[in-house]
Amino acid sequence: MDIKGQEHQQDIEKIKLFRYMDDDFMTVCLEDNYEGVELILQIILQRSDIKVTSIRTQEVMKNLKGRSAILDIRAVDSATKEYDIEIQRKDAGAGAKRARHNSSLLDAHILRAGEDTDIMPDSYVIFITENDVMGKNKAVYHIQRYVEIDEEKELFDDGSHIVYVNGKYRGNDEIGKLMHDFSCTNPNDMNYEALAKRARYFKEDEKGVAAMCKIMEDMRNEAELKGVKKTAMRMIKAGKMPLEDIADYTELPLDIIKELKKTDNANGIIKKN
Repeated sequence: MDIKGQEHQQDIEKIKLFRYMDDDFMTVCLEDNYEGVELILQIILQRSDIKVTSIRTQEVMKNLKGRSAILDIRAVDSATKEYDIEIQRKDAGAGAKRARHNSSLLDAHILRAGEDTDIMPDSYVIFITENDVMGKNKAVYHIQRYVEIDEEKELFDDGSHIVYVNGKYRGNDEIGKLMHDFSCTNPNDMNYEALAKRARYFKEDEKGVAAMCKIMEDMRNEAELKGVKKTAMRMIKAGKMPLEDIADYTELPLDIIKELKKTDNANGIIKKN
């Protein structure tokens, strides 16, 4: 069996072990799964009237290592109130400052230029973490802003919400069953069919497995290209070889090498200034 064949077989074995708690698998299973995303939001937010109107995957976050999967979701409730929601799946980068940063970015993209802030929909940044990052042994943590008046506190009610979901929680309730499903490798052991059927497609259906293998191959190629570009950039910085020789050595097109050279020059100007 050649290297490609070995990689393909390894991918198939990896797919069997994938869970929703794994960043890239969650993204693939949910990016067009309105029923599944609605289920997750309704359970976490305890709102049965939440309906998803759009799901967008942040393409820049699709990577093999070191990045967190992010889903940008637009939803509406029974009173036609709109919500902008972001779901992240990773313990690392789920700290308080990261939550604040992500919340501000979400708000910054809600309004178009010239629109009144009074019409801003509520925003939610939801972290589904494999571990209990808050350490209080609770299922869900809701972060809100409050106004302190003497010893009293009143909700600021600015429509901005941050939610942490403890992936370790296993209570005999909806959220416990949901976190169980997020950690399942076998779709047949899941509680919620809206999640199980999508996982089953990518794990057991011939077309789904092929699509998942293609995604993994593309991610590998992307990671490899990124590594080759880093090597080329180091060679450019060293300044010991003509650009044509660097292109031959790295097997990158000369046009890409020239673009990397421009980037290096631009960075040099910024640093000097």
